[in-house]
Amino acid sequence: MRQSGPILAGLCATLVGVGLQRFAYAPLLPAMVQAEWLSAGGAGALAAANFTGYLAGAALAPTVGRALGLRRALRTAIVLAAGCFALCAWPGGLVWFLPWRTLAGIAGGVLMVLAGPAVQSAVAPGSRGLAAGVMFAGVGLGIAAAATIVPALLPVGLPAAWLTLAAVASALAVLSWPRWPDVPSPRRMRLPRLRGGPTGRLVAAYALGGVAATPHMGWWPDFIARGLGQGTGAGSAYWLLYGVAAACGPALCGRIADRTGVARAYFAGTVAQAVAVALPLASQQVPALVLSTALAGATTVGLTALALSRAFELAGAAMPGIWRISTVGWAAAQTATGFVLAWLYTATGSHLPLFAVGLVAALAAVVLARP
Repeated sequence: MRQSGPILAGLCATLVGVGLQRFAYAPLLPAMVQAEWLSAGGAGALAAANFTGYLAGAALAPTVGRALGLRRALRTAIVLAAGCFALCAWPGGLVWFLPWRTLAGIAGGVLMVLAGPAVQSAVAPGSRGLAAGVMFAGVGLGIAAAATIVPALLPVGLPAAWLTLAAVASALAVLSWPRWPDVPSPRRMRLPRLRGGPTGRLVAAYALGGVAATPHMGWWPDFIARGLGQGTGAGSAYWLLYGVAAACGPALCGRIADRTGVARAYFAGTVAQAVAVALPLASQQVPALVLSTALAGATTVGLTALALSRAFELAGAAMPGIWRISTVGWAAAQTATGFVLAWLYTATGSHLPLFAVGLVAALAAVVLARP
């Protein structure tokens, strides 16, 4: 199979498993509350269930891969994610939605952990950086869809919006079906020691990057709209720019890695992320906000692509296990940070302390990622 096939399959996996299932459904939640499909508290519980499922899927992914075979596990996960969209088109209340959003999160975690190593194993060493970049562009495409396509569907009705997402995810599942590489299932193995050494520093830096990314991922549109008083239209416009940058950033980061080396590219990415988080603290003028948005979007997903390539470079055959630890660590760090930032905003009434927390984490990641 040519290299483009596995890369395209990986792009479909991140677009469905993370881009759509996490980001494209987020604009639907307020509409679901307004339509009395859910209460406000139920909407929060649904989001928590989805992320809990993602953590569980990431942790269990190697076991699923061994039980079903890698190719079958990936196909099952992407079909499951598409089916969960369709099941959410019926207004059955919180009890109905919880299992489907949890299963969608599990599918996303499995896809995130298994797809990357599968694609990396199927491409030539000199193309692994670009391959990872193109694959993770799917996350950014999902964010861009959240800012454009989903709001346009809401006037048609919630069932139509959910079913459209299901149709798009199903089409991507069909597109990826014959393109998954025939690589061995992940073997049960003892992981290398992570204390000290470049592999341990990578895992720690990647988790800190998750902390640094949280202020933009969770609060940026609200910061623009309410914090700066620019309104929801401006918040949506900046979020669209964030999604476009997230779609383009991974491929750019991957190309840079193929030319300069993954370690140097990853270090440069952490520096760029630190600049993105520092800019709102230094200035709230339009140029600073635009640059912060672009850098944050590009590095949030770009660093994921670079971390995958760096893990393969450092760990070799043990990379799937390292990538699982990295993915779970990133997700857990971001989940914990989300609660901390919510408390901090409630206590201070300001968005700026949130970016200060992100900056501290970003600077620590820069130190750990230094070649």
